[in-house]
Amino acid sequence: MLTVYRSSPRGLDEVPQPEAGCWADAVNPTAEEVDRLKALGVPAHFLKHALDLGERPRVEHEQNTTLIVLRLPVARGTEAEVPYQTLPLGIILTDRMIVTACRVQENLAHMLLARQQESVSTTQHSRFLLQLFFGVAETYLEQLAEINEAVEALEDRLEQSLQNREVLGLLRYQKSLTYFITALRSNRLMLERLRRSHLFEGAPQDLELLEDVLTETEQAIEITGIASDILSQMMDAFASIISNNLNVVMKFLAVVTVVLSVPTLIASLYGMNVGLPGEEHPLVFVAIVAVSAAISLLLLWLFRRKNWL
Repeated sequence: MLTVYRSSPRGLDEVPQPEAGCWADAVNPTAEEVDRLKALGVPAHFLKHALDLGERPRVEHEQNTTLIVLRLPVARGTEAEVPYQTLPLGIILTDRMIVTACRVQENLAHMLLARQQESVSTTQHSRFLLQLFFGVAETYLEQLAEINEAVEALEDRLEQSLQNREVLGLLRYQKSLTYFITALRSNRLMLERLRRSHLFEGAPQDLELLEDVLTETEQAIEITGIASDILSQMMDAFASIISNNLNVVMKFLAVVTVVLSVPTLIASLYGMNVGLPGEEHPLVFVAIVAVSAAISLLLLWLFRRKNWL
């Protein structure tokens, strides 16, 4: 899908055709839409790089066109194999327009820009870029908070769990954090390269916003690293907890087996077809039950005293 926007006093207005000073947002574009962008002067290999799911954050220049690739976080749902992943977003700056290209179905670029309190201008390329970068950094921080909440919920369930389902859930979030920290470090290197370039030299306020973006990115990297370390230690600890919970259950079942074996043994002895002491007495059954119960209670008391139960 290819959607074209142009800034106005009301915000972003959708326009039917690309024009000077517009923003073309390509979301999982078709071959026909890719050909339209090529006809507007967008290099074909830039589009190919932007739509490559394995592309790393980087900056590439060719004549009057610049390609900037960054990786942004995408939530896939708690039931997914990896609940949170990162995907590349390509930003292509030409003399006439701004082009964003991404493989995912959601209109992520528009969503990220909508997070900004100030109006978005499609004619100011540097400001547009920084607002997009800031939206990406904020999204990382928000999704990290969601991951922490999900991990805390799994922690509460793990305290009483004997299964591996919760540990596997923690492993899925560990994968997400690994994707996050790898993408954030690559984004930081790309931002550092942009800061050393001449792209933002014309506007001091843009340099200030770039510093804010770098600060948010550094904060996200630090939070991700801390969360990853805590999650790794938590997985080891809860693996031990599950094993300990299983040992407690096995110990309880062993005690129950020993206690129940006494009445079983006595009943087996008096169930034989041979002469037995007191078999003619009218209260022999009551005596057998009483002796069995007394021995079982004595065993329970001993196990309780030794903290085996």
